[in-house]
Amino acid sequence: MYRLTPEGLQHMALGATLLGAGGGGDPYISLLMVQEAMAKYGEVNIVSASELDPDDLVLTVAVIGAPTVMTEKVPSGTEFVDAVKSLAKYLGKKPAAVMAIEVGGLNTLFPLAVAAEMGIPVVDGDSMRRAFPGIEMTVFTLAGISASPMSLADEKGNVVVFETTTNQIAEKLARACVMQLGMADGLSSYSMSAKQVAEHGINGSMTYCAELGRYLQQIQNGKAGAYAEFLEFAKAKIFFSGKIIDLDRRTTGGFARGTLLIEDFKDPDRRMRLDFQNEFLIAYDGDEAVVTTPDLICVLDHENAQPITVEGLNFGQRVNVVGLPCAPEWHQPGMLELVGPRAFGYDTDYRSIEGRDA
Repeated sequence: MYRLTPEGLQHMALGATLLGAGGGGDPYISLLMVQEAMAKYGEVNIVSASELDPDDLVLTVAVIGAPTVMTEKVPSGTEFVDAVKSLAKYLGKKPAAVMAIEVGGLNTLFPLAVAAEMGIPVVDGDSMRRAFPGIEMTVFTLAGISASPMSLADEKGNVVVFETTTNQIAEKLARACVMQLGMADGLSSYSMSAKQVAEHGINGSMTYCAELGRYLQQIQNGKAGAYAEFLEFAKAKIFFSGKIIDLDRRTTGGFARGTLLIEDFKDPDRRMRLDFQNEFLIAYDGDEAVVTTPDLICVLDHENAQPITVEGLNFGQRVNVVGLPCAPEWHQPGMLELVGPRAFGYDTDYRSIEGRDA
């Protein structure tokens, strides 16, 4: 267990922007909420699942909805605590800790604000080590762990608790509820024992996220060789550098969907297209798919390496497209059926970025 410091929180927010892979929402909103919660309620401790009693209850907490909506509809904060408390009441047991369902985007930080208010720690782990658009797209699903019972809460005090037969149905039902409750709501799901989290989760992902942010901060501070150090730590590669020349972005069915087109700095005939559904899912260099989900596709500002979210994209931005390998825990039976390219409708095979040049 360790105490989260203000500096560590800043690093975690920066790393979370990167691990959002373009989606997950800008962590700046949740960063402000955590800072306010820590000032009001006190410090937050990060704990490994193995440090808890094996039978302790762990609940995930997140926002569900289209990240683009949150640029105008800022969460109030009450919906996240309400979601956790309502699910705990339904289960008849108090949680010993909360956890991020995804360490990527603003959902990385919401559990910290909830933990501060409830006086419990945050588990150093998650189920994705990136952001994905679907509730079912977790390593817990691969382990056969149910996402339900789950709870949804909006900022007005409306709460829904339901159970489903599959995690895929849980996603569909939750998405339908979200579209009736303002397009961005608090979510608590995947109620588990600490033993299940330790055995099936992606452990250490909060600390990993903060370390990524520290490396990015060194780049932004102008440290010599910092970019190379970041790429080495993340096992990442720069796949393209250029200028954004076209952007199609729309919010439909509870998701931010669209395409991004980037023109190479040196060769205007060479272009990269990124397709996204909340997160960047596939990168084409010309007609070739060079990076595919579940590996991460991240767009960074060319000058200062600031990760750019889908809602922050603009015509004319100068960017680098960086690919990061997905967490090793994803490489198990069922991965491609759940989060591979064909799971999102792309007629292409997964091509791991590990062990090959950009």
